[in-house]
Amino acid sequence: MTINTKIENYVRAAKLDDVCNAGRLVVALAGHTLLLISLDDKIYAVDNRCPHMGFPLSRGTVKDCILTCDWHYARFDLMSGGTFDSWADDLPAFPVQIRNGEVWVDLGTHADVLTHHRQRLQDGLEKGISLVIGKSVIALLDKKINPTEPFWMGLDFGVCYRQSGWDTGLTIHTCMMNLLPYLDAEDKPRAIYHGLAAVTRDSNNQPPRFPIQPLPDSDNPEKLPILENWFRQFIEVRDAEGAERCLASAIRGGASQQQIAQMLFTVVTDHRYLDVGHTLDFTNKALEALDVTGWQNAEIVLTSLVAGYAKAARMEESRSWRSPVDLVAILHQAFEELPSALTEGKSKRGTWDDRDQLIPILLSDNAQAIANSLLTALGQGCSEEELAGIVAYAAALRIAQFSTNNDFGDWDSAHHTFTFANAVHQGLRRVTSPELLRGVFDAAMSVYLDRFLNVPAARLPKPDKTVENPEELLRELPDLLDRQQQVNRVGELVGCYLYSGGEPQLLLAMLGKLLLREDRQFHVIQEIEAAFRQYSLLNNTPAGINVLVAASRYLAAHAPTMRSQGQTYQMAYRLHRGDRLFEDAV
Repeated sequence: MTINTKIENYVRAAKLDDVCNAGRLVVALAGHTLLLISLDDKIYAVDNRCPHMGFPLSRGTVKDCILTCDWHYARFDLMSGGTFDSWADDLPAFPVQIRNGEVWVDLGTHADVLTHHRQRLQDGLEKGISLVIGKSVIALLDKKINPTEPFWMGLDFGVCYRQSGWDTGLTIHTCMMNLLPYLDAEDKPRAIYHGLAAVTRDSNNQPPRFPIQPLPDSDNPEKLPILENWFRQFIEVRDAEGAERCLASAIRGGASQQQIAQMLFTVVTDHRYLDVGHTLDFTNKALEALDVTGWQNAEIVLTSLVAGYAKAARMEESRSWRSPVDLVAILHQAFEELPSALTEGKSKRGTWDDRDQLIPILLSDNAQAIANSLLTALGQGCSEEELAGIVAYAAALRIAQFSTNNDFGDWDSAHHTFTFANAVHQGLRRVTSPELLRGVFDAAMSVYLDRFLNVPAARLPKPDKTVENPEELLRELPDLLDRQQQVNRVGELVGCYLYSGGEPQLLLAMLGKLLLREDRQFHVIQEIEAAFRQYSLLNNTPAGINVLVAASRYLAAHAPTMRSQGQTYQMAYRLHRGDRLFEDAV
């Protein structure tokens, strides 16, 4: 029945005798579907939808003033609606008055909705409940809460509740925040949800992290140079505890953001290509995360990186970087020549224009020539940031031209090089550091090591291959990514779309949507975020187009996957929207 007669905040719901005789009665009131329950001479009114997954509670069981949903057995206090199962969420309960033999229900909102959803998000993180996280994020963003707030909550949780420190979960979380400007409005909450879910998965069954306190005289600014030196020494001998105390002291002592970035980038490039690039990428992401939050809690965030620095694998210890060509020796010689190259090129800045000549050398099979070409470019006036961008583009070409004849696992070799090169590039845009510049040379050597992945090289899309209606290509893309082994077709489609005048922002939004619909691996998320960053700098030039071709090919190589996360999010969204998920089916 539907009744709309109102007095103050109360709505007439039903006749008292009807409820008492039935024991429980479902009524529709002002957009609500309520369950009225008669128990021990009292009438209770609650929402009929189980807050867990929407099953009608009229099919549930009542005992001892506890209503139990018969689907997943979530239990609710009939008086307050409070749940005894944190995965279920509290059930909306409504005050009841009996007036002249009729049941009246107050449908007004009495709780602080934002406080409730903030607490539920924290509960979801602590308990590792993806559905609760999804419902909370959707509700908060629907109330126009800035996405920075749930992002900060996830960041704070991740650095406090994972003893081993920063890892893939927080990196995914930051990648998702970075992707927001490229996404359709409907996909922004989904991205935040994916990031938060990754953080809680990464922290699952991990003990909390107890940070090390700074040195007693941390407020002495004159001590920063020696702290920087100690920090390097402790990482060199893999002493994480000593290194963390130095970093905490530098931050507490008031070191600037650039000084802190310099400290971190120095230790992650003192050795070659740490952990196949992950260590430097994690560092860059931690700094980007702090940019989002205004550098709140920088000490706890950045010290979470230190354990990774101390234990990271160093490529000078690996066979591939030593034999048959000793790449480490080539690099060390180049590093000795770096100061003179930078000095020589300083007065020529803004005049260098040999990008097109440098790319083929970077893709060649001569490691010494590659190192020499980088030094030459710097000496001729190429800036550190510009050189890093060129090497990142060369790394993207390895993926754009990746041969599908390779073993599937080889995709990751090319991927690691690209995301590392992107991280170096983003870092040099933050701080012009001669130490971080070493990372550009490391990335170039990794591009060299990946050369066999382009044998034979896949063809890049041609500017002369266009269509009249590029929007039709965009509509074809989701179906292609529903099938395996569509790598080359997807790359061709993306190139053709852009060369045909297709709107880049629509393509970026579509690629983001297709990323988020899957249970994506960490590397795929890294890849898309890095490619979008590079494209935003290159714009819709042939180089920028090739970067998106690379990203789309990598995406296609890792599609389709299971979509359990998307199903959970969709359930959260439909519950938030008020859909009757099961009421009509039972």
